[in-house]
Amino acid sequence: MTTLPTSSNPRLPVLDARLSAAAAYVRPGHPAADIGCDHGKLSAWLAGSGRCPRVFACDLRPDPLEKARRRCAPWADRVDCRLGSGLEVLAPGEADDIIIAGMGAETILDILDAAPWVADGRYNLVLVPATKHSLLRLGLARRGFALQEETLAFAAGRWYSVMNARYDGNTHTPDAWFCLTGKTTGQPGFGDYCAQQYPKLKKYRLGLAPGPEAEAVDGLIRRLEGNT
Repeated sequence: MTTLPTSSNPRLPVLDARLSAAAAYVRPGHPAADIGCDHGKLSAWLAGSGRCPRVFACDLRPDPLEKARRRCAPWADRVDCRLGSGLEVLAPGEADDIIIAGMGAETILDILDAAPWVADGRYNLVLVPATKHSLLRLGLARRGFALQEETLAFAAGRWYSVMNARYDGNTHTPDAWFCLTGKTTGQPGFGDYCAQQYPKLKKYRLGLAPGPEAEAVDGLIRRLEGNT
């Protein structure tokens, strides 16, 4: 689990646990793209702290992008604000580290699918799904992206998994327990994270007909009950 160095620069925005964990996975000295930058806090921190020599703050919506532009103004020489959808705002190779945070798993996977050039081991992905963490872990594995690390982070009243992934070409289907918990086992807050996953899995089970999938979900539920 990676931790973020502290900074005494009073101009830097304060990051919550989720964004702090994301920033910690961004490699120092590499240009980074903050896809769906929203308020621009992470983009400003990456540029203002000196962690990244260049930051691309990108968002689909003009109003949030303008807020990000204002927040990043003290470091305007290092921040390039771009309006557009997903990774279409970038040319291959412009950014080595790519952060996609605050979107559902399906949207994150769609963004990756729309940019086949990102299936290259040179790119360091930092992904923070807002929903369906299990689906993202499964989708990454089936596309040949390997999870390097994960960090559990508690923010705004709920648990997030901040994922660090890299393409290695090993396409496979991980087991159900890995899809549910990934590399979070044993981390501070793991029991609470399991408790957050538990009702979602119970709800999903209600819609399953008797059969192998239902039996597998029942096994996951029993295992989660042992961790909550």
